[in-house]
Amino acid sequence: MIKWPDGLPFPLREGYGFKTVEPMARTALQSGRARYRRNFSNVPVILEVSWLFTAEQARLFKGWYRDVLKDGVKWFECDLRTEEGIVPCNLHFEGIYDGGYLVGRDYWRFNATVVMRERSIIDPGWAEILPEYILLADIFDIAMNREWPRHGDGS
Repeated sequence: MIKWPDGLPFPLREGYGFKTVEPMARTALQSGRARYRRNFSNVPVILEVSWLFTAEQARLFKGWYRDVLKDGVKWFECDLRTEEGIVPCNLHFEGIYDGGYLVGRDYWRFNATVVMRERSIIDPGWAEILPEYILLADIFDIAMNREWPRHGDGS
């Protein structure tokens, strides 16, 4: 899998958000009601992103897009911030990027729409079996790392 180039920054927080493709279908019935069914269990996610690059980073980004991604045809892996934390995601550009736009003295803003292959979501079953673990994961993490001794260090 092609990787996001080292030295290029994370997307900006401004406007950063996920739009999930609808996983269900709705069929209108003659009675006025509707029947719903799940079409897909795994759907892509659309993400609007923006980057602020230095001139050197902008040159690298444009060259990488053209030469490595073959003008956006290929998928690539990039670490993104999700509700799960910073996780590697498989992405694809939906069309060519927009920009660069000069910002300040020597920064360049690029905007793009990317498609994430899969939703970043907890493993099946966790929300059903242990919802408290999901809601209190930070407390569990603190307890595990602060209070419990490490295995094999004698403490």
